[in-house]
Amino acid sequence: MSTILITGAGRGLGLELARQYAGDGWRVIGTVRSADAKLPPGVDRHVADITDWRAVGALAKALGGRPIDVLFCNAGITGKRGMALGSFDYESWQEVFRVNVLGAAAVAEALIDNVLASERKIIAMMTSRLGSITEASGVTLPYATSKAALNMLVKGLAATLAGKGAIVVALSPGWARTDMGGASAPLAPETSVSGLRKVIAGLRRQDSGKFLSYDGSTIPW
Repeated sequence: MSTILITGAGRGLGLELARQYAGDGWRVIGTVRSADAKLPPGVDRHVADITDWRAVGALAKALGGRPIDVLFCNAGITGKRGMALGSFDYESWQEVFRVNVLGAAAVAEALIDNVLASERKIIAMMTSRLGSITEASGVTLPYATSKAALNMLVKGLAATLAGKGAIVVALSPGWARTDMGGASAPLAPETSVSGLRKVIAGLRRQDSGKFLSYDGSTIPW
C-alpha cells in the first residue's frame, strides 16, 4: 500500500486530495492546524502548524521511519486580498512567505528521509500559475512572489536530490472553486485533484524539477 502525506488536508484542495487518495485505498496522512478540522474517514490526522518548526520536527518524530511515497506540500495562504503598489501590507506579505515557502521547505527537510525510504520518492509542491515569472501580470504580487520562490525551491531540491532518485515537482491546480479560489473559479475541486493525481501517477525521473499544470502541460518558469 502506497502512502501519501498531505499538508493542509483539512480544507480546499488538500481535503479533496485526502478524500480521493483514501478512497482509492492509499494510506493517507493529513496535517491540519486545528484538532477540530474534519478529515475524510481513514485519514491519519496529525496536528501541525507548518510555520512552527518545533511542530514540524515533532511530526517527523511521530512518523519515525515510515516511508512516504508522495509528500504533497499543499498548505498555503493568499494573504490579505487587494494588496497592490501603494497599499502593500508587509506583515501580511511576510506571513504569506512564511507559510507558502518556508513552511514547505521545513516539511520537505524534516521528512526527506521518509520520502527517500519509499518506492516512489515524490515531493510535490502546490504552486500556482501566478508564480510564473514569464507570465507575470503584476496582480496578487505577494501571493505570486511566494509561489515564484516556491518554484525556485522545487528546482533547487530537484538538483540537490537528483542523485538519490527523488522526483520533485511544482504542480499548479488551475483556478479551482475553493475558499481560496472563490465561487467564480471555472474548475471543480474534484476535476483539479483528479488531474493532479494523474500527473503524479505518471511522473518519471526525468520530470524532476518541472513546473506542471493539473492537465499535464508544462508551465513556463
